[in-house]
Amino acid sequence: MSFPVRLLTFASSMVAGFWAMVVSAIDRISAFVGDWLFHGKKALYGLAVTRILFGVTAIGLLASNFSTRLYTFGSGSAWNGELAQPVSDFPTIWVFSAFHTAMGNDALYTALYLFLGVLAVLFVLGWRFRIVLPVFFCLWVGFIEANDMVGDQGDNMFRIALLLLFFADPAARWSLDARRRAKSGEWFPPGSQPALLGTVFHNLALVALTAQVCFVYASGALFKAGGDPWKEGYAVYNPLQTARFGTWPVLSDLVTTWGPMVVAASWGSIILQVAFPLMLLTRPTRLIGLIGILSFHIGIAVLMGLPWFSLTMIAIDSIFIRDRTWSRMSAGVMRRWNDAKSAPPPRTPAAA
Repeated sequence: MSFPVRLLTFASSMVAGFWAMVVSAIDRISAFVGDWLFHGKKALYGLAVTRILFGVTAIGLLASNFSTRLYTFGSGSAWNGELAQPVSDFPTIWVFSAFHTAMGNDALYTALYLFLGVLAVLFVLGWRFRIVLPVFFCLWVGFIEANDMVGDQGDNMFRIALLLLFFADPAARWSLDARRRAKSGEWFPPGSQPALLGTVFHNLALVALTAQVCFVYASGALFKAGGDPWKEGYAVYNPLQTARFGTWPVLSDLVTTWGPMVVAASWGSIILQVAFPLMLLTRPTRLIGLIGILSFHIGIAVLMGLPWFSLTMIAIDSIFIRDRTWSRMSAGVMRRWNDAKSAPPPRTPAAA
C-alpha cells in the first residue's frame, strides 16, 4: 500500500473515531439532560427556602417602613411627581395599578399595605400557594414600582424570581400545602402527563433562575472591573464613608482603616462574582463559592444598610444547596427539638 493511501486511510479512521466520540458525547449529554429534566423535581428544599426568605423579606420591608409608609410610598411622596406621572410603566398596567391608584387615599393605601403583609405571611407559610402567589405578585410589583426613587436592584431580582416561581413548585416542602398534599395526595397522579409537564416546567424554571443569578453576578463583576475605583482597589471605601450607605460609622471606619483590607475586599468581590458560575460546577468549589457569596451579602446588609437586598439574593442562592443537605439539616434540627421536648424537667433541690 502506497504512502498516500495509508495516510488517507489513517486520516479517515481518525475522522471516524472523532465523529464516533462526538456522537457518543452528544448521546450521553442528551441522556443526562433528559433524565435531569423528566425524572423528579430538583431543589425542592432550596426553592422552599427561597419562598420562605422572600416572604420574610417582604414582611421585614413592610414592617420596617410601616410608620413612614405614607411619606415614603403614599400620599406624602406626591412631591416627586410619580402620583401624577409614574416613572415606571408598571403602575399604568391595571393588574399592577392598585397601590398607585390608592396613593392619594391614606385609609385605602393602609388597608392595601396591611393586606399585602397578610399575603406575605401566607407566602411564608405556603398556604394555598397557587392562589396566593399571583395576588402577591401583582400587589408586590405595584407596591415597589409605585415609587421608583426608593427601590434597588434587589427589587428587580425579587420580581424576576417571583415570575419564575409561577412555573416551579416552591411549596412542595416546609409548607402547609405540603402537609395537606401528604394527607390527600398530589394534585396529579405520578407518571401522568400533567405531572410530567409540572416536573419539566419546575426544572426549567430552576435553570432559568440559575442562569439569571449567574448573569447578574458575572455582569456585575465585569462592570465593576471597568471602573477606576475598582481597578485601583478603593471602591469599597467610597460608599462606606457616605451618609447614605455608611450606616454604622464606627464599623465603617474600622473596616476601611487598613488599606490592604480595602483592596482585598474590592478585588475579592470582583473575583468572587465573576468566578461564581464556574464554582457551581463541583461540590468543593460550590461550597467555597456559597460561603463567599453569603459573606459578601452579609457584609452588604450590615455595612451598607441594605438588608432586604441581601436577603433577596441569599434567598435565591439557596437553590444551590442540595436537597439532601437541607434534608439533613432539617432532620438534625427536628431531632434536637424532639430531644429537648422529651428531656426530663430539671430537678429542684429538696427543701432543707
